[in-house]
Amino acid sequence: MSPSVQTQNIFAGQALLPDGWRDNVRLCSDAHGFFTSVEADRQPRPEDRRVDIALPPMPSLHSHAFQRAMAGLTETRLNPTDSFWSWRGQMYRLAAAIDPDTLRAIAAQLYVEMLKAGYTQVAEFHYLHCAPDGRPYAQPAEMPLAVIDAAQQAGIGMTMLPALYRHAGFGRPLAPEQGRFASSPEFLARVITDITARHASNPLVNAGVALHSLRAASGDDIREMLRLVPEDMPVHIHIAEQMKEVEDCVAFLGRRPVAWLLDEMPVDDRWCLVHATHMDHDETVRLARSGAVAGICPITEANLGDGFFPFSDYVDAGGRFGIGSDSNVLLNVAEELRTLEYGQRLISQKRCRALPSGQTGSVGNYLYSQALRGGTQACGHNGGMLAAGQRADLCTLSGSNLSLPGLRGDTILDSLVFARATLPISDVLCGGQWVVRDGHHMHEERIATEFHKAITTLHSDRSSLS
Repeated sequence: MSPSVQTQNIFAGQALLPDGWRDNVRLCSDAHGFFTSVEADRQPRPEDRRVDIALPPMPSLHSHAFQRAMAGLTETRLNPTDSFWSWRGQMYRLAAAIDPDTLRAIAAQLYVEMLKAGYTQVAEFHYLHCAPDGRPYAQPAEMPLAVIDAAQQAGIGMTMLPALYRHAGFGRPLAPEQGRFASSPEFLARVITDITARHASNPLVNAGVALHSLRAASGDDIREMLRLVPEDMPVHIHIAEQMKEVEDCVAFLGRRPVAWLLDEMPVDDRWCLVHATHMDHDETVRLARSGAVAGICPITEANLGDGFFPFSDYVDAGGRFGIGSDSNVLLNVAEELRTLEYGQRLISQKRCRALPSGQTGSVGNYLYSQALRGGTQACGHNGGMLAAGQRADLCTLSGSNLSLPGLRGDTILDSLVFARATLPISDVLCGGQWVVRDGHHMHEERIATEFHKAITTLHSDRSSLS
């Protein structure tokens, strides 16, 4: 487990604060893991830890931890018509083989890698509820608690989102391979109550609810789920990721999925619509004006061939967004943002597309700052800024590891997003603890050993994916 939280005093030559880049910033946190003061234009003190650059870390607003166990193993063509749906069959076979101990080992490794990549909060969209044979565990929260335990081992912030999953498709019963995803509003309400009671005083753990998708949960299911959970909890849903889903929704409900959701549900700033890839113009503008966050997962969406999110129209309408690592095939904050921007450049055949029309300035700063804001909102946690009262999370970087020497202010973020393969992070503070020092996680070897054991067992005959 992580060591006790200690007070921290940090002096940064440059730091990204809520009002922009500032020089000579002194950041102090208390033994509860929160910043007590963040002041610019100060002088260092002897007890201060000196760093070149301090950056607020990124949240991953959408993750399926268990899928880390198949990273790189689904890149062989099995059929000329391979698509998201054939990938999903491989994912189901993996899901069927995972037990709580295996999940804990996989998730702990994932979260170590996330911290080293510059994430300090993860929203875990969790739907492995039952045992592999479909029977409920004696402890209903067995699987999500294993994930939370993994997060605590790694020292990352966790937003646990147990997912409502009732149907195989619009109006269809669950298929046998989906048996362990089965859940009801009442079941999830018990799970969420258990999690929140166990971690009521833990600043690194909070909870919300996930609605798997409109194809997996009916309107009545969703309304009942919303009735049973607190009104201030985050609400996440997969939506409009694939055109088949859009077509099936129109056939069954008479409307496109995002339009139906905005018409029928109280979508506001506690909601996160994950993917929302295939929206028409009206849906795009309405979602932007709702105050909800679009949860964009560029690396996974590219990997699965989902399509391009209508980003330019969405930000022109004032839409909020964040990024998610989703399938966790590759953990890279810079590449998520870079892929998002480059996709828009390829569509438009123009450069520097992320900013709203008519706005000028740093693309790297806009992407990073807006994804930070949207991700923090979607995770519903007290963090995301280097400011007094916020959870004490930050990343440190050395100026010598940027693409060019002497970079300052927004050019730092332009360099990080567009001219570095990954964020060159030295240290990571999460909840007042240094969980990564000099690029090394405090429990890296032990967690890696357990992960290797779990993967060796899981894939010993390769049947979990074949």
